Amino acid sequence: MKPKRTILCVDEDERSLSIHKVMLETRGYRVVACSKPELALEAMKIGGIDLLIADLPMPRPGGVRLVDQLKSISPSTPAIVFKGPSVAGPDGMLADILLSKSSCSAAQLLDHVRMALVRKRGPKPAMPRLPQANNSPQPSAWSRPLHNKMA
Repeated sequence: MKPKRTILCVDEDERSLSIHKVMLETRGYRVVACSKPELALEAMKIGGIDLLIADLPMPRPGGVRLVDQLKSISPSTPAIVFKGPSVAGPDGMLADILLSKSSCSAAQLLDHVRMALVRKRGPKPAMPRLPQANNSPQPSAWSRPLHNKMA
């Protein structure tokens, strides 16, 4: 059984946070849901987070700053960031994927989650090649006749 991936969801809107949590948990992910930026920072410091999903218009610290702080704690953790319709994509933000909250469906979000986690994990390791079989038959212990030695 493959281990569950852990996703940190950060959103000040409890309803939206709850919807994302249920949607992701029913797909087999472990979800750490935080409605306060301070809790998200603590969760990231503890470690074990495979993906960050954050809503950009956070009151304190600003959503952009929060994402940058979380990414500074764990730079290899991919970040999917939702922005409101009036929020422009800020320059220099460390988000890996920037989505519009109003136009992103649940299926699209799940596709982005899968792709971000695959990119983090990297390609599957190549299967080791088995040595080529030699065409000449080799005697094995099973092909030799058994001899009973009597004393």
